[in-house]
Amino acid sequence: LRAWRAGEVLGHWANVVCPPAATLPLLMDSVIQALAELEQKVPATKARHTASAWLLLAQESGPRDLVHHFLLEGRSLKATRLDPHQLSPELRGLTKDVVQHGVRAGQEYGVVLAPDGSTVAVEPLLAGLEAGLQGYRVVNLPLDSTASPLDAGATFADTEATVPDVRATSPGFRDAPPDVISADVGAMYSNVRASPTTVDSLLVVTLARDLGLAFLQGPQTWSHSGLGTDGCWDQLSAPRTFTLLDSKASPVTMAFLNGALDGALLGDYLSRTPEPRLPLSHLLSQYYGAGVAGNPGLCSNLRRQNGAALTSAPTLTQQVWGALILLQKLEAKHPQLQGMSQEQLAQVATNATKEFTEAFLGCPAIHPRCRWGAAPYRGLPTPLQLPLGFLYVHHTYVPAAPCTDFAHCAADMRSMQRFHQDTRGWDDIGYSFVVGSDGYVYEGRGWHWVGAHTRGHNSRGFGVAFVGNYTAELPAKAALHIVQDVLPGCAVRAGLLRPDYQMLGHRQLVRTDCPGDALFDLLRTWPRFAAVSTRPHTT
Repeated sequence: LRAWRAGEVLGHWANVVCPPAATLPLLMDSVIQALAELEQKVPATKARHTASAWLLLAQESGPRDLVHHFLLEGRSLKATRLDPHQLSPELRGLTKDVVQHGVRAGQEYGVVLAPDGSTVAVEPLLAGLEAGLQGYRVVNLPLDSTASPLDAGATFADTEATVPDVRATSPGFRDAPPDVISADVGAMYSNVRASPTTVDSLLVVTLARDLGLAFLQGPQTWSHSGLGTDGCWDQLSAPRTFTLLDSKASPVTMAFLNGALDGALLGDYLSRTPEPRLPLSHLLSQYYGAGVAGNPGLCSNLRRQNGAALTSAPTLTQQVWGALILLQKLEAKHPQLQGMSQEQLAQVATNATKEFTEAFLGCPAIHPRCRWGAAPYRGLPTPLQLPLGFLYVHHTYVPAAPCTDFAHCAADMRSMQRFHQDTRGWDDIGYSFVVGSDGYVYEGRGWHWVGAHTRGHNSRGFGVAFVGNYTAELPAKAALHIVQDVLPGCAVRAGLLRPDYQMLGHRQLVRTDCPGDALFDLLRTWPRFAAVSTRPHTT
């Protein structure tokens, strides 16, 4: 309850520390603006070095890590090093704010707010762009050399022969909805046997290294929230301070994973795209907008689905394992890696990938209450007795139109909350969760508090509503997929929903037309649908 209350407060109280002068708000639009300015200063023939040039500015406050140096800088052409004084004061301030990711005292640094409402770590995003622009990605590990890998130099295999083409399988390159991530992935990891001899530089510098290091620290030191802890901005219009909702969670935060996936997806796209390529500022503008090169499937809203298609669990396990092996070779006295055997490193990689695949890729992206500007709960919420056995499906009816972007979905959430609190006299928005047509779930009362969605049954199940009126039409396919498969599957794995849970439409329990004829007819075909009808209550 204290953590929930903290999220309420963080969503409404601006940070009292005044931001420094001559700096841009921590928005992805500011990052795009900065890249556009850099592109004006870097010759067009060296546009591939734009991300490198910006990242090099960060070295004033500390050197790049050895893995990044070995995989990227060791073979790249010399990137253009800019004199910081050539840049505008705003860009210098933004560089200081965002190019190095970190978590300190419950606050997260190096992150920005994207147009889709997600928070993104900039450092792994830029690293992915840099790796993708280099083209060749597969690096042979110097496993048999007693010399320092930095002295020996990296050797590079043929990318086209070793990196699978995801264009045929990734939802970013097709219109079909993504497949469900299987809940039973244990068998996939048993196939990981041979020690890796190569690594994909793109996956290592964006995701694999940090994922492995997080699990070396030990999940036993984390709180229940595990991977992907989210947080709250001090304000959404000109954000400056991002405070995590749980300061004891994994160091691999939601923002880091978002940035890592975005960097991997865009880096993969760049590595396969022939010259001339889009300027990076244009690429990011499209990715965090309507989609890259007119493809709505390759956008930030679908990063989890596209990330699941980009690499399989066994492949990612090998990459995490390889990243730890490389780091062990580069830093023989690394405090976490010293003395660890290949088998121990393989187990860390297996555990890390399993948790990432199931708890992050296998769950929907949920915007917390503070993200959509929720008003505080009125009174004291009643805790649910978990796990629950039912998921009740609703449509909002009003708003009648589906919301297709963060701004409209967040506005709809605030409107529904005002109606429920001020007109109906409820303590809060009634639904447990609300699903937009923008690829996101919006937290209402959440997993732990009794809602006001299905009279007489609120303590027995979660109420999940689609934004819109679905009397004569259906919600977006991605939204249906979230409610039918992804959200309940995630809840079962987390112990929030019973494995034998059932789905019911609102009209089966209360005298109402909700969730609309078209949606209810579809709901009746779902495997978890329960053909029961008890309607003693009116709503």
